[in-house]
Amino acid sequence: MSSTFRNNRFWGENTMDETLKKDRTVRKPKITGALIKSQRQLIYMSVPLLAYIMLFAYVPIWGWSMAFQDYKPAKSFSEQKWVGFKHFEFLFKDDNFMQVLRNTLAMSVINLILGFVTAIVLALLLNEIKKIFWKRTVQTISYLPHFLSWIIVTGIVATSLASDGIINDVLLKLHLIQEPIQWLSEGKYFWGIVGASHVWKEVGWNTIIYLAAMASIDPALYEAAEIDGANRYRKMYHITLPGIKPTIVILLIMSIGHILEAGFEVQYLLGNGLVVDWSQTVDIFVLNYGFKQGNYSLATAAGIFKTVVSVTMLLFANWIAKRLGEERLL
Repeated sequence: MSSTFRNNRFWGENTMDETLKKDRTVRKPKITGALIKSQRQLIYMSVPLLAYIMLFAYVPIWGWSMAFQDYKPAKSFSEQKWVGFKHFEFLFKDDNFMQVLRNTLAMSVINLILGFVTAIVLALLLNEIKKIFWKRTVQTISYLPHFLSWIIVTGIVATSLASDGIINDVLLKLHLIQEPIQWLSEGKYFWGIVGASHVWKEVGWNTIIYLAAMASIDPALYEAAEIDGANRYRKMYHITLPGIKPTIVILLIMSIGHILEAGFEVQYLLGNGLVVDWSQTVDIFVLNYGFKQGNYSLATAAGIFKTVVSVTMLLFANWIAKRLGEERLL
């Protein structure tokens, strides 16, 4: 068994990858009348969920018509003035929106990279802890920030980053800085602060699905690797990571579909006039124009742009995964 593992795992083909590819080639059953009839109970159970989705996800799409009008709330639908793509043209000619789009993409990419890397690394480390008590203790501590609201989290972050906060105190005592840094007053720090805040709040929660995927890996693979002399790092690289690769790909595709979802609460609560050029996102742009200035048409156009980009990126990521022979959503 060990020689086979050595030949296929470390020096040759990746046995687990081949097995996963074979599993993905299993043909799905065709949708026929007999199949629908045999699963009618499940269909009946899904009716309330489908009704909920239709009511709250698809019916409001009717409101997208505002993006093509000079919408006035006091007028009826038939009295609205249609202006075509006027508001979309304004968006792409507006320097403020281009800056907002830059901020959104930058913070979203930072959150995506940091979120994936830290969650996978933490899951790998937790998987290596053999003592159940210590493993559960670390998991519980890392999960707890997820249950805090962003109001509390941003309050903790602002207090920690204040001139007399713990971050400046530690850096001063370590002689890494000569005077306190105004973290929330300089735009160059803002994106990093947002990324670190997201990691601290969500890293523990994001490890759950990776730990579940690791639990399904055949223990015999680890035993064979240990017989062949593989250390923990080799087992992580050659067994654990390939075993959770389909899960990583699926979550990555879903995350890419939310590439313009950089967040709202943390930027809105931590942002101020000194860092406004780095803190505003598309959601804040929609809030400012839609609710504060009453320009509902422009706000709707920005929301449509965000949705179209998200769907396009989701389909593109799914297509790339298909071309590479990896797991995919569609």
